[in-house]
Amino acid sequence: MTMPLPFDELRGRILALTEGETDEIALMATIACELHHSDDRFDWTGFYRVTAPGLLKIGPYQGGHGCLTIPFDRGVCGAAARSGETQLVADVEAFPGHIACAASTRSELVIPLHDADGRVFAVLDIDSDQPDAFDHTDAERLETLLGTVFAGHQSARRA
Repeated sequence: MTMPLPFDELRGRILALTEGETDEIALMATIACELHHSDDRFDWTGFYRVTAPGLLKIGPYQGGHGCLTIPFDRGVCGAAARSGETQLVADVEAFPGHIACAASTRSELVIPLHDADGRVFAVLDIDSDQPDAFDHTDAERLETLLGTVFAGHQSARRA
């Protein structure tokens, strides 16, 4: 087991790699890769994109296979997309309607991404094979980082 990359170093690396990029798939792929390889807690790291009303489809990710589609009314990702709020789940077995895309998942952190009009256009999903792997500091740091990376994209999305 390796030590997690210090968050400030990870943040700097992601910001450098994504500087000037506006393509959402390129941004998502880069973020998923960098996050996934930065911390042993991250067993599956990726994005689900809103592709139709009430429906998420898998986007760029790292790790084993994920669910191809997730309705807003199911699972932790659906709850984040539906509510527009970050979901921090210490024990996925205790989460009503949890979808077991991977049997190894024990805890989960899902952060919604909002466009300039406040609508959710994707969620970042991080699964861990460790129980209670994430805390509010993880959530807040990642929310801020995603807001920074996608800030220019959110404006471009309106155009």
